[in-house]
Amino acid sequence: MGTGHITSYIDVAQVTLYLFWLFFAGLIYYIRTEDKREGYPLIADGPLDPTEGFPFVPAPITRLVDHPEFLNPDRVEPPLNAQPTGPWPGAPLEPVGDPMLAGVGPGAWANRTDLPDLAYDDHLPKIVPLRVAGEFSVAGESADPRGMDVVGADGKVAGKVVELWLDRAEYIFRYLEVSVNTPAGGRNVLVPMTMAVVKRKAGQVEVTSILASQFADVPGLKNPDQITLLEEDKICAYYGGGTLYATPSRVDPIL
Repeated sequence: MGTGHITSYIDVAQVTLYLFWLFFAGLIYYIRTEDKREGYPLIADGPLDPTEGFPFVPAPITRLVDHPEFLNPDRVEPPLNAQPTGPWPGAPLEPVGDPMLAGVGPGAWANRTDLPDLAYDDHLPKIVPLRVAGEFSVAGESADPRGMDVVGADGKVAGKVVELWLDRAEYIFRYLEVSVNTPAGGRNVLVPMTMAVVKRKAGQVEVTSILASQFADVPGLKNPDQITLLEEDKICAYYGGGTLYATPSRVDPIL
């Protein structure tokens, strides 16, 4: 019997190889199970489209975060404000009601916790208006959009920028606070900086994702001086939905 042989047919290298194969198979099974904790479909697209498949969705575990603990995965089926355009599996979904607020397609939002995102060091809300974070200001070489008109995709003035919202952890501006007029009276709404273009020479801010009249329906805040994770998702989703649903011409095919 040669060195390293257990028997005349099995040696240490063989055993190590087989153990590696078992470990790797178990690792693949574990990863495929864990990836079903986030973003896995809960609604079947037909009788031949199971939502679970193999391997099965893992049992929920409790996540401990800065906010109240939550179960993951949470198998609660969310309401779907859309209906298929055809009876066949895979048919496109069409929003029900106001497509800008239906929460589907580019306007989809996640059911995140309705509490503000907190900074790591002091556990205070990260994103606040400058009127709260008085120690911050706009850099002298940068354009200060406060006081500028906000123009929608139709070229009409929707309102005026009255404040900037700062991410105190990242030191960047996240939102513009805009004063708009609505049939029910004036209100302030937030515009994500990523959806706005500040035109210093023109003295205005362009937001091409929605029309000027649609600023009145931007989801609001519970607290005028802070924004929750759920409110962030809904606000950003509203402008995202406008990229497709703001006008009928955006929905219909070009050809």
